[in-house]
Amino acid sequence: MTATLPVRVMVQDAWDEIKLDLPSTTPLTELKQRALALAHVRGDPSWYLVKYRDAPITDESLSLADWGVVPNAALIVSPRRRRPVV
Repeated sequence: MTATLPVRVMVQDAWDEIKLDLPSTTPLTELKQRALALAHVRGDPSWYLVKYRDAPITDESLSLADWGVVPNAALIVSPRRRRPVV
């Protein structure tokens, strides 16, 4: 049996915090896709990046456990590019 990790994901485009309970073997790409879908953010998931401890995740194919994500950790899903303010 795989241990599960409760995590909080802030999706910046929706300014919404999504709470997930995922197996520790879940790849970061799946976490990002789920968080974007639950926040009702449309668009290509590749336009977004995941940050953990204020650092961008460079290899989203690795799992939560591989990145050392701890229970109740806060992650951020934000656009890869800054948008101009109009």
